[in-house]
Amino acid sequence: MGVDVGTLLSKMNLLTTSDHGSVVSINLFVALICACIIIGHLLEESRWMNESITALMIGICTGVVILLTSGGTSSHILVFSEDLFFIYLLPPIIFNAGFQVKKKQFFRNISTIMLFGALGTLISFIIISLGAIGIFKKMNIGSLEIGDYLAIGAIFSATDSVCTLQVLNQDETPLLYSLVFGEGVVNDATSIVLFNAVQNFDLSNINTLVVLQLFGNFLYLFILSTLLGVVAGLLSAYIIKKLYFGRHSTDREIAIMICMAYLSYMLSELFSLSAILTVFFSGIVMSHYTWHNVTESSRVTTKHAFATLSFIAEIFIFLYVGMDALDIEKWKFVSDSPGTSVEVSSILLGLVLVGRAAFVFPLSFLSNLIKKSRGEKIGFRQQFIIWWAGLMRGAVSMALAYNQFTRSGYTQLRENAIMITSTITVVLFSTVVFGLITKPLIRILLPSPKHLSRMVSSEPVTPKSFTVPLLDSEVDLDGHVPPRPNSLRMLLTTPSHTIHYYWRKFDDAFMRPVFGGRGFVPYVPGSPTEQNEPQWQ
Repeated sequence: MGVDVGTLLSKMNLLTTSDHGSVVSINLFVALICACIIIGHLLEESRWMNESITALMIGICTGVVILLTSGGTSSHILVFSEDLFFIYLLPPIIFNAGFQVKKKQFFRNISTIMLFGALGTLISFIIISLGAIGIFKKMNIGSLEIGDYLAIGAIFSATDSVCTLQVLNQDETPLLYSLVFGEGVVNDATSIVLFNAVQNFDLSNINTLVVLQLFGNFLYLFILSTLLGVVAGLLSAYIIKKLYFGRHSTDREIAIMICMAYLSYMLSELFSLSAILTVFFSGIVMSHYTWHNVTESSRVTTKHAFATLSFIAEIFIFLYVGMDALDIEKWKFVSDSPGTSVEVSSILLGLVLVGRAAFVFPLSFLSNLIKKSRGEKIGFRQQFIIWWAGLMRGAVSMALAYNQFTRSGYTQLRENAIMITSTITVVLFSTVVFGLITKPLIRILLPSPKHLSRMVSSEPVTPKSFTVPLLDSEVDLDGHVPPRPNSLRMLLTTPSHTIHYYWRKFDDAFMRPVFGGRGFVPYVPGSPTEQNEPQWQ
């Protein structure tokens, strides 16, 4: 058998050239991440800028430079991939958010978060879908089907949880952060469920049965996704508590935490559940149980390691979106009618504004009805900021748009190109404009964060009160707890007091002895313990 040496050498040369191009691209991208970190540090005190906007602007500028140097043939060094986003970049961000979130504020406002995240997203989805059907059918943008219009509703109902982390401060505005970010996590999960339902259900004959199936599918995904995250977190806590990794190697206990968190995300993807919800609740459970079972050095390491991975992934995403925004392949399809693209983008942005307003203010009013204490209610200024901060659209919307309107990141249809470029325009405009104005807006409308923290607390802050983890309740130093409600009205007005108290008793009696948690001291070689096993304080 003869071997064509020339063909073999040409293939090797092609492979070498391809590898060299990948190395150059990776080098440039890492250098850009370093530049974002440095510039973000220099702009730390800025009232306007944050890392996400900085990375987005650097990505756009880099795309312009590449576009000019390549003679207008290319504007990016990496093509936007929904797999890269959902599988590698999003998990560390959402997990760290659950790991670091103030659980007291989150669970205290869980009813409002669910109201905004689930019902609010559904309202926004309906308004945007109906608006798109009513307006775009009258415009000359191509032949979009009913599934495309409903997909548009799901795409633009998804808020940007990543950007929320950048523009809101958990310590300065705890209520706003817990509401907007908590809503964002549930919102993203709901939007993805709606998007998948649009793709999988027969939409040619929409009736009551289809709507009920959609609702049942959402409940099924929400409950199973949450349970999977909780089970993964509890399993990691049990393994680390029983096997005492820290007595031999702290690296192993850190590794098992990271791998278990990522495994929960991938299992959720494997079973077609909501991986965002799974990894978020996995982070919450791990911070309550697993984190307290590892050695002191591992606690410091994991806290900073998770935050660092999340930080780099956030910068990567915004660089990625910024550079891909100028992809010449998509824009040349709409170059003959730029006015149409601008008009579609403006209409979509208007629908986003209306769709969010349609649920934030009415649902806030509904939430305030069951809150009798004035300090628990969401004021109009806070409602306005919740509405404003949730207007930003980001990489989730981009990824869903690419999934619906492209094939492997490319499209040859004019109507699909218009929807992709319009999505890019809305994402860029909302992130930059709304993101820039959010911080100054909070300072103007809520000038005293300390007063805000006192105002939003659903229980009086007194020197004699202290809190407990996960589902906190107020218990005075004498051990007195709020009275047990003897009527439905009393239960509705003071639900957190009894729920939190009984959760603490259940946690102390059954959960912590099995899974560890606060007060658990892992065995460390050389420590002054009498027995070679973990101890309880």
